Order: sequence, then C-alpha cells, then structure tokens
Amino acid sequence: MSDTHLSPSLPLSEVMLLSARNIEGVLAGKSLTESLAATPAPARAAVQSVSFHVLRRLGHARQIRITLVPRQPSNTWLDALLMVSLALLDTAMRVQEDARTFEDRPDVPVYAVHTVVDQAVRAADSQAALRLSKGLVNGVLRRFTRERKMILSQVQSRPEARWNHPGWWVKELRRAYPRDWEALLQAANRPGPLTLRVNQRRCSVERLQAVLTEAGIASSSPGTGAVTLDKAMPVQAIPGFDLGWWSVQDWSAQQAGLLLPVKDGMRVLDACAAPGGKTAHLLEQADVSLLALDSDGERLERVGHNLRRLGLASDKVQLKRGDAARPAQWWDGQPFDAILADVPCTASGIVRRHPDIRWLRRESDIADTARLQSSILDALWSTLRPGGHFLYSTCSIFPAEGEQQVEAFLARHPEAQLLDSPGQILPGVAGRSLVDGDGFFYALFTRPV
Repeated sequence: MSDTHLSPSLPLSEVMLLSARNIEGVLAGKSLTESLAATPAPARAAVQSVSFHVLRRLGHARQIRITLVPRQPSNTWLDALLMVSLALLDTAMRVQEDARTFEDRPDVPVYAVHTVVDQAVRAADSQAALRLSKGLVNGVLRRFTRERKMILSQVQSRPEARWNHPGWWVKELRRAYPRDWEALLQAANRPGPLTLRVNQRRCSVERLQAVLTEAGIASSSPGTGAVTLDKAMPVQAIPGFDLGWWSVQDWSAQQAGLLLPVKDGMRVLDACAAPGGKTAHLLEQADVSLLALDSDGERLERVGHNLRRLGLASDKVQLKRGDAARPAQWWDGQPFDAILADVPCTASGIVRRHPDIRWLRRESDIADTARLQSSILDALWSTLRPGGHFLYSTCSIFPAEGEQQVEAFLARHPEAQLLDSPGQILPGVAGRSLVDGDGFFYALFTRPV
C-alpha cells in the first residue's frame, strides 16, 4: 500500500495537524472553505483531501472516540486530532481487510495502518499544546487496532455513526422521505461528479468534448449545454477555463438558467446572485438587461470577476448590493420581466460537495431559513410585471424549503400561477433526479396579466 496523497516534503503528521485544525473550526461553526483558505498553500491539496474524508466520516469517528475516551478532551484541537486519526485508521484497516473497498474512490486518502498511528503520535509530540497527550493518542489508536470489531459493533447502532450525519438530520429525512432517506444519506457521503456548463457564446458542447478528448479527458453530456467529466480533476488542468469556454456548475444547478424563460431585451433580476453561476447562465442564454443583487459585497465582486472571465460583463449588467427582502433599498420601481429567486437556504442538497454543512447546521436553521425565504419571496413578487415569470430555487432537500414553502406562498398569493417545473430534485435517488445532480428545488410561477 502506498501513501500517494502526500508530497515527498510533506509528512502526514503535518497534514493531520492542519486537518484537525479544520475539523476543530467546523465544530466551532466555521465553514471548511474559510478554514482551508488559512491553510498554507503547499499543504492545501493534501489537507483538503483528508478534511473532506474525515467530515464524511465524522459521525463514525466521533462515536468511536466517545467509546474509547468517554470524557471529551478539554483541548478541542486534541479532540479533533483524535477524530482525524481514527477516521484515517479505520479507513486503513478497512482497505487492509479488502483492498477493493475504495478502488472506485480516488477521493479517499489511504495510508498504511502503522503510518497513521506513527504519524498521529508524531503530530501530538510536535506541538507544545498536545505533547503531554501523545501517550493518550498512542494508546487510543493502538487499542482501536486491537479491539476494532468489538468497538464498531457498539457504535454502529448509533444513527450519527451509521449515517455520518447529525441525528436530527437523519430523523428529518426519514420523516420527509420514508422510502428514499437511506439512499439520500448514502449519496451525501460520496462526492458528486464534476460537471461543466458550456458558455454557448464562446464554445459548444461538441467543440469542448473534442478538445477534452484530445487532452485525454473522457466526458459525456448529461443534457443541454453541459459536459460531465468521467473523473474529477483540478479545474486548472481542464482546457478552456482561461478562454471562458465553461464554468463548473452542477447539472441540477444548471436547471435554473434553463427553466426561467428569458429572451433578448428583457429586464431580469437575479436576486441573491453571488457567486454568479446562475447570473452568467442567464446572460449566456439571451441578451438581457440584468440586475445581479446580493447582500454580500465581497461575494458580489466574485460575480463581476466571473462575468469578465466569460466575456459577459457589459453596460446592460448591473451589480448592486442590497437586501432582497427590502426592495426599497435597490428597486427603481420598474417591474421585471423575469426574476430568479435563488434564496438562502440550509444547503442540505449539496452536502456531498460541502461535507461540513451537515455539521454546521442546527435543526432550528430549517425554520429560520424558511421564514427568511418567505419574506424574500413576498418582497420580490411585488417587483414582477403582470405576465412575467418568477423562479423560486433552493439547494435544499428539506420540504420546509421546498414544497411547503410553495404551498404557503400560493396561500398568501392566490393570484400566482404555478407552472410546470421539476419541484424537488433528490441526489442519488432513482426517478427523483435529473441524471446525477445535487439536491435542488425549483418552482416556476407566473403573474397573470
């Protein structure tokens, strides 16, 4: 077994320490994206690989730690290091038992059993804040190697360990999807495919696929304007990025630009626009006057950057900072022909790409985001012209942010007409997804003339 996830100059002990900092940050409420940004660049790829894997196995690792060390360590970095070590060690032992376990999972970091134990102890010994605990780390890991089967039999009945999601999340999905909840949880623990949205103003699916083939990159097209790579790879290694030929965008997310009917000359609003993927897609579809609105100025700058790379920035595109629920801050009183309301949500549908989300969210967040969504929908609806189209979108699989939100909106606005649209898209569930996309919800409305 080779330790292929490390560069020759980067010891696993350092990767484990930095990964433990990321896990510690997530458990304290910091997003993994924010935490990884602080990771030294030479270590970032290896640390991201380990951090993603641990977060996908965190419920399992935490329950093992609780069994071996019932009293939670007061040092949160030590606690995180134990969980990182246990997640990697359990993976190593699973592969040792059956080398085929992860043969189709290049995202899984696999190291030799003795390497994990040795490097975890070295990691603790290298830090003054952890040095006195290196005996604990050594003892816990060696005990796990001896008693693994018995320990796993104890923890596997606990929902958090079985499904690697918080218990409340498991209960919510089980209640909402009695037939599909297990498939949803399993799908969330595997990374999603890498799908590109082709910028039809600069390229075509056929041309991009031909260039990819020349570069030895296998791909397929799941549908209109999209290309999915057979194997994920660094974005920088994919031809055409600097030329603005494509953007990375999941197939389910691409449905927004296809569902909202936009035509040349229309006045369009993209509310909650950052980071701009859907904004760009709308501009690729038609020559429209578009207002991209977002409450986060820094994220709004990313919208502008993306539009410039794709050749879509123009005097017809306006970027404005503002609260979508308060049109008085930003609306000039002229109604829009089409509105995309891709509103804030729990992001429960994209956990396979962002495994930290499940550990960052709290059960109360569902009701909180649903209330925010309601206020945004009511406010934006007032800015739509008669005969216009209004697309409600979330990257959530919780019904309160999907079907239930639509039912409540129609009760408040009986004049609204619900048009044919996908509704709930579920990742990894046969018959409930559009190919292999993330979890999204779409509802298209029109305002009668």
